Amino acid sequence: MRFVVAVVGKPRDAHLAGAIREYENRAGRYWPLEVHEVREEPARAGSADLVREREGERLLAAIPAAAEVVACDVTGRAMSSEQFSTWLQELRERARDVALVIGGAFGLGDVVRRRASASLALAPWTLPHELARLVLAEQLYRAGSIVRREPYHK
Repeated sequence: MRFVVAVVGKPRDAHLAGAIREYENRAGRYWPLEVHEVREEPARAGSADLVREREGERLLAAIPAAAEVVACDVTGRAMSSEQFSTWLQELRERARDVALVIGGAFGLGDVVRRRASASLALAPWTLPHELARLVLAEQLYRAGSIVRREPYHK
């Protein structure tokens, strides 16, 4: 069982990229974690729907075929850190790969939403996809510390 974080694009800001790497590395101490970055579709390629569709196809190609897919989306289920840690632990006990998917600048396409078995809100407001990745990485780390009853989560 592993958690796969599938994201569109690489962080453009070096400081943000460093923070993301730091929390993904920390989270990897608690959960088997893989991160897959897929290429962003140029906005000039067409409509927002076409961009979402193409990026969605890349995201789904980057994750294990049998993985349970969780779409990170503002309309998804909101959880406290404690609830998130419990939910992750339950997913882990099912011994299935879980893919947490973050869309690009235009969000997730219908192809990803249809494949997802769950939707997770990372915040009650819309986040740039790079910040969403940082929030997810930090919460994966925090959830691991909660499960192990370590002092990080206060």
